[in-house]
Formats: sequence, C-alpha cells, structure tokens
Amino acid sequence: MTIYNAVNWNLIDDLLDKITYEKLTEQFWLSTRMPVSKDKSDWTKLPEVEKRLVEKVFGGLTMLDTLQSESGIDALRIDAKTKHEIAVLNNIQFMESEHARSYSSIFSTLNSKKEIEEIFRWARENDLLQNKARIIDEIYKIGTALEKKVASVYLESFLFYSGFYTPLYYLGKAKLINVAEVIKLIIRDESAHGAYIGYKFKLEFDQLSKDEQNQFQTWAYHLLYKLYDNEVKYTEELYDGVGWTEDVKVFLRYNANKALMNLGLSPLFPDTVEDVNPIVINGLSTGTTNHDFFSTVGNGYLLSVVEDMKESDYDF
Repeated sequence: MTIYNAVNWNLIDDLLDKITYEKLTEQFWLSTRMPVSKDKSDWTKLPEVEKRLVEKVFGGLTMLDTLQSESGIDALRIDAKTKHEIAVLNNIQFMESEHARSYSSIFSTLNSKKEIEEIFRWARENDLLQNKARIIDEIYKIGTALEKKVASVYLESFLFYSGFYTPLYYLGKAKLINVAEVIKLIIRDESAHGAYIGYKFKLEFDQLSKDEQNQFQTWAYHLLYKLYDNEVKYTEELYDGVGWTEDVKVFLRYNANKALMNLGLSPLFPDTVEDVNPIVINGLSTGTTNHDFFSTVGNGYLLSVVEDMKESDYDF
C-alpha cells in the first residue's frame, strides 16, 4: 500500500529550499499589472527594422520560456531530492509560464493581430531558434540529472540574454521603459532560477570522483560551445540589420561566464562587465520605478519587504 506524505515546512533538509521559496514568493508579480500601453508613443517612433527586431527577440523568448515551463521543470522535478525542492520547482514553473504570457501582453499592446501571427510563425520556422530549443529539450528528455541541470542553467543564465539585450538597450536610452520593466522582472526571476538550479547541481557534482568531475566538465564545456556557436549565428541574423551584433556577442559571452559560475565551473571567455555596452549595463542597473499600488505595478512593487538574491545566499 502506498503511503502518502505531506510536505513539512517545519522540517527542512536544505535551508536553501526555504530561502529560495520565500524569495520567489516575495518577488511574485503579474504582467497584467504593468503599464506597457504607456510605451506606445516610443513604439510608433521606432524605425521599422527595430520594430521587427523587438518582435523577433520577444518571439524567441516566448518560445524558450514555454519550453522551460512545459518540459524543463518537469525534467528537473523527476530528480528532486525533497518535497521542498519540488515546491520551489513548482513556483519556478508557474513563473516561467507567466514570463511567456508577459510577451503576449506586450504583443497585444503594441502589435496588430496579423503582426502577432507573423511573430509566432517566424519563431516556428526559424532554424537557429528551433535548433537551440531542440538541443536543450533533447537533454531534458534523455539526459542525466546533472546534464539536465546544466541545460537548465545554460537556458536561464545564458540563452535568454541575446533577447534581453534589446529591451535593456532601449531602457538605457530611456525608451520603451515599461516594456523593459517587465523584462527586468523576468531577469530577476531568471537570475534566482539559475542560481538555485546551479546550487543543486553543485551538491551532486561534488559527490563525483575527480575523474568523473573532469569528464563531466568536458561535456559541459562542449555543450556550451555548441550552444554559443548557434547563438552567434542567431545573433548575427537578428542584429546585423541594426549594427549591434558585436556588442550583443560580448553580452552573450559575459552571460555564458555567469552561467558557468552558477554551476561552480571556471569561466571560458575573457569578457567582463566592463566590456559590455555601458548603455545596456545602465539599463540593467537602472533603479526601480515605484508605481502606485492601486494603479500599476513596476519592478519596485513587492508583496512584502524583500532584498534581491545575492551569491552569498548560497554560502554555508
């Protein structure tokens, strides 16, 4: 006879499960409360080539968030060690779905029905976008527990950022501010997700023998190079028309290193934050915008007093 056990939050095996769950719930937000319509004036003034760029990067991000919510978290949940870890993953899964919905909210505000249909058609038919989704999803389907965590961290901490570059660039130039506020909330979530899953990876990785660790690191670096090669081509296809390609590649390498650091692995690329376009860094670090609770909600609104996650949260 099967015995069913209730999750007991008064008996915690790993304190990071409790800390992360609380931080994620304190950071809860909904895209429907963001005043994206205030960006219509900025949108109408953008050159057509830049409008198409925004549409494509958001179309790509929508597809990747959908993959993470429908396949990625289910794959990670199979290997969860405790019910508390499952609860954290459930929270992450919901927010990935909300991230995907956020882009549709932006589309419905800025685009016509015909344009929205074209965005989703492009995402379905773009070989490079489909290829990176296929690489990650294949690991989710047949990979080991460690391999699935690496794939998830690469997605959360690296692959999203070719798309994040565009709204951060505009925010740094005081354009599409409310759209960018949505993206900054998404980035805050993804940062927490990548750090948490990377932490769970390190717990298991540390149990391997030295030879096993070396062998696995070789696999992880090979996967990163494979994804980076595809991402460079994807970036060139998206950004050559506006002349931002080389800057975006720097941003990619910088975030690839951050993904490796989340996994406790050594960085591969020489790029640092000082190499990233300062306009983008300015957009990424712009102070929060506080909105009135009863009208709109920006990334300054939180359900309760909360601080951003820091790397030191994972030090014991």
